[in-house]
Amino acid sequence: MKAWVVYDSVFGNTEKIARAIGAALGNQEEVSVFRAGTQLQEIPAGLGLMIVGSPTRGFRQTNMVRDFVKNIPVGGLKGVRVAAFDTRIALEDINSSIGRFFVGRFGYAAKPIADGLKKKGGELAAPPEGFLVADTEGPLKTGELERAAEWAKQVAGR
Repeated sequence: MKAWVVYDSVFGNTEKIARAIGAALGNQEEVSVFRAGTQLQEIPAGLGLMIVGSPTRGFRQTNMVRDFVKNIPVGGLKGVRVAAFDTRIALEDINSSIGRFFVGRFGYAAKPIADGLKKKGGELAAPPEGFLVADTEGPLKTGELERAAEWAKQVAGR
């Protein structure tokens, strides 16, 4: 199955998750892992799966990911299974009650990404997923790369 894993990364954590997802999905001939904004927008014929991820910045995805999804033509993902992920600080690890309130109110990046992919015609293959970082700049929490690989296999239906 031909698959794209598209991401943006600020401190490198989301890129690590994206690469773990790509490796779990298959070989480089079938799976392309790339940063949003670095490839043409045209969806290739035969694309079966697109997974898009972003760090959570200000309760949403980065501008690069937002623009990537926004620029997909309406109906451009018809027949493509889609999934979204983000990297985030766990709610219980946020030290500020105000910060926890805002995260509870506005959420993380994965849901708006998934919503955007569905609006472009994609069929949601799994609920949006979050992978945890220890602090704003990381590192990833222990086991998150392995969890990302397992999640990717579930998304792909393996």
